[in-house]
Amino acid sequence: MKSLFTVCLSTIIFCVFIVNSAGSRVIELSDRFLDIYQDGHWLVMMYAPWCAHCKRLEPIWAHVAQHLYASPIKVGKIDCTRFSSVAHSFKIKGFPTILFLKGEQQFTYNGDRSREEIVKFALRLSGPPVQEITRTQSFETLKNERDIYFLYVGEQIGPLWEIYHKAAHTFQPHAFFYQSHPVVVDKHAPVENTPVIFVYKENSHYNFTAHNYSDVDTLNKTLHSWVNAERFPTFPKVTHGNIHQLFKTNKNLVLAVVEENAVEDVSPDMLEFRDMVESVIKRKRDKYHEHFQFGWVANSNLVNSIAMTEMPLPSLIVINTTSHHHHIPEDEPTKLTVQAIEMFLEHIRNESAPRYGGNSIPIQMYRTWYDVKSSLLSMWRGNPVLTIVIFGLPTLFLMLICYGSCCPDIFDAAEDEEEEDSSQKHMKKD
Repeated sequence: MKSLFTVCLSTIIFCVFIVNSAGSRVIELSDRFLDIYQDGHWLVMMYAPWCAHCKRLEPIWAHVAQHLYASPIKVGKIDCTRFSSVAHSFKIKGFPTILFLKGEQQFTYNGDRSREEIVKFALRLSGPPVQEITRTQSFETLKNERDIYFLYVGEQIGPLWEIYHKAAHTFQPHAFFYQSHPVVVDKHAPVENTPVIFVYKENSHYNFTAHNYSDVDTLNKTLHSWVNAERFPTFPKVTHGNIHQLFKTNKNLVLAVVEENAVEDVSPDMLEFRDMVESVIKRKRDKYHEHFQFGWVANSNLVNSIAMTEMPLPSLIVINTTSHHHHIPEDEPTKLTVQAIEMFLEHIRNESAPRYGGNSIPIQMYRTWYDVKSSLLSMWRGNPVLTIVIFGLPTLFLMLICYGSCCPDIFDAAEDEEEEDSSQKHMKKD
């Protein structure tokens, strides 16, 4: 019994040590950072002590620092309430703000606040826009470590290379870009003619085929659009962190809306629905990939704000990322089949499906009202007492001000009436 207690105590001490060790990797910075930030690579969290989002990011930030400890990237954080000059210098408008700094360049992180995504963001920016692969064995490591990467095979000359390098510079915060030669690539990618560009994801390579060297401007726009669309997985999880990036694809966003529990597990019936939606793009990628970006979302509030109504769970919604209109199938979600989903998508393509929402001023006003109402209801359900305190006291205070400004007139009127009554009484006596 004693030995068991000793083992448990040792385990707890070890875990505490690891946590403290991870936290110690984060450098607490001051306003002197303005004098040194251009030296080396910095990944910095701008925070405020009162910010709840900052507090939730704190343990994740410690793990980010631990993961990047052996790299040249220094991980730090700055209390912008104490060092307001730093916040002013970097034009910080909200907390937390994550910045990657190298020299005079500044990049703001807008993705999911998870350790994996933040680390990838930092690693992408710490190197050159395009990294050269010189060993065949390196591709096995790449495939194990990178879910998605772009690869240029050929010499570093010519219009395609220049445009590829330009696209890599633009999208470096969002994707990994590499360059290699046919001999090095070997059997890892199907190379027949060079130069050629691939994207690797889901254990497959997909070619960039829109080559028109005679029109450099068109080639530049085409490659930019292709990279912008292909930098996402075929069926990603959509969150507040990445939905704005997905909107930049200018595709129709097909979302399977499900619900997760506290440990991010999906119930079997909703998992079956999500897998059914995913099977549509997996089986017919060539047909739908150009016009539709598929994904799934476990935050129903995110979709409810777009649809301006409470969506059932599970459900399906298609959002036009250009016009901000959305489409909802007429069939009940539980009765949807693969064939029904495909027919629904065809109706959207030929513009015969009913559409809702949009981006007009009345719709924006209604959406704002809906978001405010939803937030208040959510607060009321979570803590009605706090909601009353937050909104009841200002309302009461405003009512007292209004009452105070109106009451003098009422009292003055009453006093005048009393004076008139008393004067009339004196006249009668006389």
